[in-house]
Amino acid sequence: MAFKKTETARVGRENQLYSAVTGARLVAGCIILDETRTKVLMVQSSAHKKRWVLPKGGIESDERDFESAARRETWEEAGATGDIVKALGSIEDMRPPKNWNPDISSFESSTDEQVNKWPPRSEFHFFEMVNAKLESEYPECKTRNRKWFTYQEAKDNLLHAKRPELLEALNRSSIKKD
Repeated sequence: MAFKKTETARVGRENQLYSAVTGARLVAGCIILDETRTKVLMVQSSAHKKRWVLPKGGIESDERDFESAARRETWEEAGATGDIVKALGSIEDMRPPKNWNPDISSFESSTDEQVNKWPPRSEFHFFEMVNAKLESEYPECKTRNRKWFTYQEAKDNLLHAKRPELLEALNRSSIKKD
């Protein structure tokens, strides 16, 4: 699937697509693996610079499919292009809304019933990318760093960032988990 490399990243949500069934924001991204499949490329979170996440972002109204959106977001956030070798399926982000203010002290002590009463915030569509070419200049190169991590390091980072849906995508990839 083709996408056009741009010099600037798209911003804003006015052109974002949402699921007609659940209302969830549609998001696409890539799990970028090195040639040995022992490392994954992660990017700094734009909201929390000490957190590392997977490159992903909203699917927009002019994009025809999830894969082209994933390629665009991967280019914008990580400066990576490469071969898509498989789709990793759909993953729903079941975290409560950002403005959720439970009567209990923390999200970690919430019951499954409390957390699962919300519709999904986002519906993620991830793809596995290999043979990645990393460019030094890309749309978000001045605002995000990128770094290779082993499976365990990536898992620890995603747990720290409280992003179980991103960990699920990583677990569906062919990264070596040793």
